[in-house]
This record gives sequence, structure tokens and C-alpha cells, in this order.
Amino acid sequence: MESDWGSGAARADGALASKRAKEGSKSRSRRRWRKSKTKASRLTHSMDLRTMTQSLVTLAEDNMAYFSSQGPGETARRLSGVFAGIREQALGLEPALGRLLSVAHLFDLDAETPANGYRSLVHTARCCLAHLLHKSRYVASNRRSIFFRTSHNLAELEAYLVALTQLRALAYYAQGLLATNQPGGLFFEGDDGLIAEFLREYVTLHKGCFYGRCLGFQFTPAIRPFLQTISIGLVSFGEHYKRNETGLGVTASSLFTSGRFAIDPELRGAEFERIIQNLDVHFWKSFWNITEIEVLSSLANMTSATVRVSRLLSLPPEAFEMPLTADPKFTVTISPPLAHSGPGPVLVRLISYDLREGQDSEELSNLVKSEGPRSLELRPRPQQAPRAQSLVVHIHGGGFVAQTSKSHEPYLKSWAQELGVPILSIDYSLAPEAPFPRALEECFYAYCWAVKHCALLGSTGERICLAGDSAGGNLCFTVSLRAAAYGVRVPDGIMAAYPATMLQSTASPSRLLSIMDPLLPLSVLTKCVSAYAGGETEDPSNSDQKALGMMGLVRRDTALLFRDLRVGASSWLHSFLDLSGNKSHRNSVPTAEPMRRSVSEAALVQPEGPLGTDSLKSLTLHDLSLKGSSDTSDTPELSLSAETLGPPTPSDINFFVGPDDAPDELSTKDRGCSASAAFPEGFHPRRSSHSTTRMPLCSLPIVKNPFMSPLLASDSMLQSLPPVHIVACALDPMLDDSVMFARRLRGLGKPVTLRVVEDLPHGFLSLAALCQETRQAAEQCVECIRLILAPPAAPRV
Repeated sequence: MESDWGSGAARADGALASKRAKEGSKSRSRRRWRKSKTKASRLTHSMDLRTMTQSLVTLAEDNMAYFSSQGPGETARRLSGVFAGIREQALGLEPALGRLLSVAHLFDLDAETPANGYRSLVHTARCCLAHLLHKSRYVASNRRSIFFRTSHNLAELEAYLVALTQLRALAYYAQGLLATNQPGGLFFEGDDGLIAEFLREYVTLHKGCFYGRCLGFQFTPAIRPFLQTISIGLVSFGEHYKRNETGLGVTASSLFTSGRFAIDPELRGAEFERIIQNLDVHFWKSFWNITEIEVLSSLANMTSATVRVSRLLSLPPEAFEMPLTADPKFTVTISPPLAHSGPGPVLVRLISYDLREGQDSEELSNLVKSEGPRSLELRPRPQQAPRAQSLVVHIHGGGFVAQTSKSHEPYLKSWAQELGVPILSIDYSLAPEAPFPRALEECFYAYCWAVKHCALLGSTGERICLAGDSAGGNLCFTVSLRAAAYGVRVPDGIMAAYPATMLQSTASPSRLLSIMDPLLPLSVLTKCVSAYAGGETEDPSNSDQKALGMMGLVRRDTALLFRDLRVGASSWLHSFLDLSGNKSHRNSVPTAEPMRRSVSEAALVQPEGPLGTDSLKSLTLHDLSLKGSSDTSDTPELSLSAETLGPPTPSDINFFVGPDDAPDELSTKDRGCSASAAFPEGFHPRRSSHSTTRMPLCSLPIVKNPFMSPLLASDSMLQSLPPVHIVACALDPMLDDSVMFARRLRGLGKPVTLRVVEDLPHGFLSLAALCQETRQAAEQCVECIRLILAPPAAPRV
């Protein structure tokens, strides 16, 4: 008996040891796979463009030959076809990228700052090529394995092939900009009609492929899960937006109904494209403000630094006097904001890590605007700290239409702790209810008030820095220009993170990246600019809903979360179990087919529109603007031209540089008369299946006002600016705004620095706590502010 028990125990121990050995082997295998993937990624990124292209073409030909020999099956045919497409697009793309790269250095600020839209476009295309190269190697190594996931790999290859096709189109567009613009210029320099024609052509490109499986492929991997979460939330939010306008409300449980978007990236990409094309600026205002509901803002503040002072102040609309810089014996009157809505208070938020002298004064307490317990001091200090020598005046971003200082409070608290100075963040009025110049007037008034009353804010005001991001960076420049025009004290320096300096509707190589940017799509940018310029008016319909406001509705419906949790969870589960639903009635693919015919089919199948289901091949650009839906091709082939318009209308103007043409050889006549786009013979990018109700181009003359587009300011105006420090993103559609503004200041002999962070999206300050890369980028902004606040070195005797 003991012998039997002993032998059984031995067998159990042996089985356990064998199991552990297998698990250890699997773990080591996974580690080796990750290590080899990282090594392959590093090797790929170290390749030059030609070597990468040749390697990809070689692998594509090998895979194509293999799957062509596997018989007449549908899967093998599609895999062979996708590798043939990869080969074709890679060979066509490489020469275009090479031409862009050969002249990209001419547009840099200096040799130490190699950054501009042309470089960014080449880098983005390299990222796509690198992913396809890695995937092609994987397929070549594992295609004979019984564990090879055919459906998954085919879907990913098809998605990235479409992305590569669209990137090739962008490369040709960029060549057109080279042929059109003056040497060294990054922005389109044709007349307004040519600009509108170019943008109307560009906006018809298919974008859904960049919002599905390929979402955020150009950014650092740590950012991609966040972007996926944002995209799922956006399409879910957009699905309920129209219902909210009709009074049905958006319940918190609606966030649980987006399961189908989480598991079907093609459906998510198609819906994302539809939303960015057709929803108005009020939707974006509502979506960007969703972080300010109490639950989410409380979570954000839990992870941020703890400060002693965070108070919302209401500055009364009263005129006051400011001394002139040239002669302090004379003063100028600073009037309260008046534009559009007349005199009104300006809200500002005072943030200070320490409680400093003046911050608990009765005069300041009289200005405090109650916003609940968050306005109280959070933890006691033994005594007051003395006034700081410096002050930071901050202006938040948000496209001029959304967000407040509360949205940006988490990183501002960290700044207050790291810099050891008070920060005053301005809550300016937002468009479209308060268009230009209301925001500028309020920011200028609050800046002047801060300079005059810095003692109340806990500062002696010896050094003042004006800091802002995106739209806030724009307002930092224009506030400084207005201060110089009034003759009052300008700040000692400006720190602008990814600022918008050109609000005119135009094109540049970096703005071409807006076709794939999930945070700054072109249609959204133009809607925000139009709203700020006064081209968008508030919708008078549903006055009761508008009076409550979108955020009021979200806050109201959040109270229903726990009541609706069971229903929401059930809806989420249902979306996993029953994926077909109504979609199956719209989809012409037989249910017996083992996989979707095309990875982009979800982007091409929509409810039948008023024009029926004719092929998009027969549509003109005018037809596309009238067609309200997309159509499904009857062929399962992966065709690169299946959803394209017909050939462009013949024109006596060629937008593109020929293969043998050098940009510097173009005549002045050729530069000034470029118009419509034309691609090489046989190349057809995919076109969008979602038409816009109208192209949101803002052609109002006001966008050329230098107080709206500071890049267009005269030399004498720019000479009045203090030292400028810009932190930009290499993959930001607004990169060229920063590069050209820095080049103008450098040309005038003004002190300016430009730091460009890699692989991060626009708005990284709001993501500072997300990963190491965003923290490092935010630290660069803090370092720039330190340079401004540091007292100037005494001259050597």
C-alpha cells in the first residue's frame, strides 16, 4: 500500500514537474519571441529607406509565390493578392519618399533641429513599411504552421496595405506642395480658390483604415491603448449624440454598448470616419469636455500632485490703469472684455503648491467663486511661505471651443510643485458662442490684472512667464502682441506647446497627417477654426437641451449609472454574442463565408443612400458630395481602385513634381499656378465613402488677422515678442505651424528655441501621467519655463 502510494506520489510529482517544465518552456519561448521582435524592430528602423523597401519587396514576392502555389482557394488567392499589392505600393512609394527626403533639410529650423512636415510624412510611411516588413517576415516563417492564424494575419495585412496606399497618395500631395510653395515655405501659397480646390480634393481620401487596425501605428506603443479607448468612446458617444439633441438623453450605460466597436476594428474605423466628417462643432465641444464630469475629474486629481491652493476666481469687469513700459509715469486704461456679449467677469484659477503671502488675503477671498469642496485648501501647512519671485500665467488649449483650466489642472498642479511658483490659468469664453476676439480680450485683461495684482497671487512678479498649449499657445502669442501694442509690460518669455499659429484654411506637409490623426482630423480642425472665426453659429433648436448644455446632460445621466448598470452590462454581452444584428441585413456577404471578404468592407457598407448602390467608380467629385452613403462592391477581390473616383478632370495646371523634376528648378510661373491633383498613371488611392454635408473651409478674411494667425503678423509686430520657447510634436498636424513661426523669429534675430518630441500625439500634456514618453515630453515644457523664470545672468565686467 505504501509502495503504491509512493509510486502515485512520484507520478504526481513527475507530472507536476513536467507541467512546470512546459510552462517554463512556453514562458521562455514568449520571452525569446518578444526579444526577437524588439531586435527585428530596431533593425528595421536602422535600415535606410531603399534597403527596407527592397527587403519588403523580396519577402512579398516570396509570400506571393508560396500562396499562389497553394491551389485555387479563396484564402490563398487573397493572401497572394495582398502581397502583390504590397509589392506594387512599396515600389511606387519609395521614389516619392526619396525625393521628399532629399529636400527635407531645406525646411528645418537649423541643423540641430531636423523637423518639418516632410520629414514627418517620410517617418510615418517608414513606420507603415516597417510594420508590413515585420508582418511579412512573420508570415514567411510561420505560414506552414498549423497554428498560423490565417484570418487574423490576412485582415492585418489588408488593413496596412490600404494605409500604405493612402500614404503614397499623401507623398504625391507633398510633392505638389514642393512644386507650389516658395523655397523654404511649408504652407500652400496659392490663391484662396486653389487652396479650397486642393483641400476639397484631399478631404475625399478614405480615412477609415487609419482608425481601425492601424490606429496610432505611427505613435509610441504606450499611447496606442489610450487612442483605442478614445476611439471606442468617441464612436459610442457619437452614436447617442443625435438622440440627446432630440431629448432622449445619453445615459451612462450607453458607454457599455460599444462592445461591437471594441471587437470589430473595421466597423469602428468606418464609424469614426463618419463622425469626423459629419458631426458639428457642438459634438466635439461636448466630447472634449467629458473629462470634466465629476467622476472622471476626481480620478484625474487623485493621481496628480496635492497642492495647498486651487481656487477659482472671478475677476470683475472693471477698467483699471496700467503703467506704460516706456515711461511708467504715464498709464493706459485696460478695459474689460466687450466683444459680442458686452462686459462680463473673467474666470481664472489660482494654483499654488504652498500657501503664500497674499493668497489668503480678504481682497483675494472676495474674488473666490465657489465650485464646491475642491476650492478649499487640501492639506494644512505650518505657516505661510513668502511670495515667489515669479509667476506663470497659463492659457489652456481645446481648439478655442472646449475645455477649461479644470481639464488641465492635473499637470498644472505638477508644474506648481516642480517650479515652486503660483500659476494663474485663464478660463476664457469659448466659441462658437463667443468667437474671436472675445477669448483674446479676456486673456489680455486677465494677464494685465495678474501683472498689476501679482502680490495677491503670492508673487513679487519679478519674472512672468506666459505658457499655453495648442489654442492656448496661439493666445499666448497674441496676448503678448497686444501687450506690446498697448505699451504695457510684455511677459519675460513664452512657452508654447504645439501651438496653432496659422488659422487660415491652407495645406502643409504636416497637415496632410491629419488624415490619420485620431485627435486632430482635418474636418475637426476646420470646424474649430470656423467656430472661432465666427463662421459657426449656435443651433437655436432644442433650446431647453442647449440651455442645460451637453455636459449638464452627461452629469444628469451619470446619476443613472448604477440603475442602468445591469442593462448596460447585458447590452455589452449581447454585442459579443450577436455581432450580426441589423448589420447582417445590410451586408451582402453570405453567412457561410469563413471570413470577411475585405478588411475594409465594414468601411464600405452603409445603409443605401438616395443614389442607390451604383459603383463609386462612376461617380464624379460632384456626385460624391451629393451621395450620403457608401456602397459595396460585388467582387471579393482586394482592388486598390475599387472605391476611387474617375480620373481627375484635365487641367492645364499640374500639381505634382514629375519624377525627374527637382524642386529648385521650378520657375516662378510654375510655382504660382498649381491647382488640382493628379496621380501617376495606374495609381488610384481609396476615396471616402462618407460625404460631408459641406466642406467646412473657413474663407472669412478675419483668419488672416495677425491677432488670430500670429504667423501672418508683420516683422515689426513679431519684433515686440519676448524670448519664445516652443515644444512641438514630430507627428502633429500642427508641426509646421511651430517650425515656420520659429523660422520667422530666427530670421528677425529674436531668441527662439524649438524642441521636437518624437512619436507622441498633439495634446501630450494632458497625457503626462500616461507613460514615460509623455512624462519626459512634459518635463521639457517645465524646463523651458525654468529658463524663462531664471533671472538673466549678470554681464561680465
